[in-house]
Amino acid sequence: MMKTIFTLCAGLILFLFAMVQLSEAVQRLFTFRIRKYIQYIVQRPFSGLMTGFITTLFFQSSSATTVLTVGMVSAGLISFYHSLAILLGADVGTVITVQLVVWKITDFSPIFIVIGGSLWFMKDPRWKSPGEIIFYFGLLFFGLGLTAGATAPLKDSPFFLSFFQEATPPLLGFAIGLFFTALVHASVIPISILVILAQQDIISLHTALPIVFGANVGTTITALMASLISGINGKRTAVSHALFKLTGGVILMIFLPLTITFLQSLAYGNIPQQIVLGHLLLNLLIAVIFFFVLKPFARMVEWLVPGKEETLPVTPEYLDEKLLIDPPVALECTRKELERQFTMGIKMFHETVDLRLRYDQGRDRNVGYFELVVDHLRRQITSYLRKLSHYPLTKEQRQRLFTYTYMTDDMERIGDHVTNMLELIREMHFAKISFSADANQELQEIEALIADNLTMTHVLLEHGGDHMRVDDSLILKITEQEEQIDAKTKLAEENHLVRFHNRICSDNAGPVFVEYLTQLERVADHCQNIAVYTKER
Repeated sequence: MMKTIFTLCAGLILFLFAMVQLSEAVQRLFTFRIRKYIQYIVQRPFSGLMTGFITTLFFQSSSATTVLTVGMVSAGLISFYHSLAILLGADVGTVITVQLVVWKITDFSPIFIVIGGSLWFMKDPRWKSPGEIIFYFGLLFFGLGLTAGATAPLKDSPFFLSFFQEATPPLLGFAIGLFFTALVHASVIPISILVILAQQDIISLHTALPIVFGANVGTTITALMASLISGINGKRTAVSHALFKLTGGVILMIFLPLTITFLQSLAYGNIPQQIVLGHLLLNLLIAVIFFFVLKPFARMVEWLVPGKEETLPVTPEYLDEKLLIDPPVALECTRKELERQFTMGIKMFHETVDLRLRYDQGRDRNVGYFELVVDHLRRQITSYLRKLSHYPLTKEQRQRLFTYTYMTDDMERIGDHVTNMLELIREMHFAKISFSADANQELQEIEALIADNLTMTHVLLEHGGDHMRVDDSLILKITEQEEQIDAKTKLAEENHLVRFHNRICSDNAGPVFVEYLTQLERVADHCQNIAVYTKER
């Protein structure tokens, strides 16, 4: 019995480990370009449905797809309304994993492990990521194979046979499925175990089906937990997912006898397949009910979870290649795009400075999304200006083109340094590092000066078009404050050494403090560069 229990637990742990690692490996492939495509694809509900379905096939977990969707919605990369179709598709996609268990892909899992592991350890880096994904895919089903082997002796136990084959009260089964899935954060685990038990002739459909429905509702716990560190729209997405699952589960529980009869007619005598079809029926029912009423449903959830958040445009809004034939207009469009890029950089800075005092994992993730957008805009602006350089330009227009190229580079550098600041803040949070009161005061003074310089530079960008005079007094003030920032940074480093030798600050706080000062100073340097460039154009 002890061997059976440990083998069962080992199989479940391997499955969970492989699922988490597989999700992380696939997410690393979700580059900014792929996220940008997702933003375009989900504009139509059916495309969003297919996106959720296909993404779940890669993740082998609807929970992973849902959490990714909540994150993208929270960061403003996709709208709340467009996320709903992704959730419906993800719920249908999770059925495939359980169907693979019915087809006994667990018997072939060692082949995937060997192939994936061989590719993973090859020297050629091109094969490492595919090899890693194949390896964890095989390990996932290898864990289920261990579980299947551990449950085989249970069919000779009268106790287990009487417990699983006798009709458990439906509400109890529903609660068991909900609780277990909430515990392991994946509905595919309890449902796959039910399929394995059915393959061993241990469990009946009457007992399994309520657990399946409860597991489907329980899988929403992961998204709800993720939404705790998300914005308003992220919370709306998580709540919508819970309402989807709860509605479908309640309907089929009410009509449970009819559902069982229907499933038995579809796959007579094949209980494992009946369980999978029950899982599929629930998610298809949810998709059919809600797919055609997504807009009114979205309005209802917006009423239930009030608040306002904007969707972040990840692609250029002003760079129109048709306008390249008119250089003055094209340059003005570039200025507007630069202003938008700089606005995101300012938002990154303010969010990061606030995170130093009040760390929040959801806002941390959102700053990472902003950095992706800033980098992407820099590439798009540079490409646009390169195309513009092939057209006839006056000397002044060519100078302005070069200046804008320098500006977008400096804006991208600001994003990089703010990201470095965020990494230090993250390190402080997880290592429980804190600064002294004097150190915090010094940082706040420097951060306030930089924030002021960023604001004034934004004004220069906003009002520095062809027919508007650049305010020299603002540039002068930015330069003076940048010199103050340099002086305060140097003084803060000297004060830190005094505090360190007097043992006022801890050993692990010192390097973080000095590096944070360095990143602040570099943000100020690039900000001043941009301010000076506004005069040169």
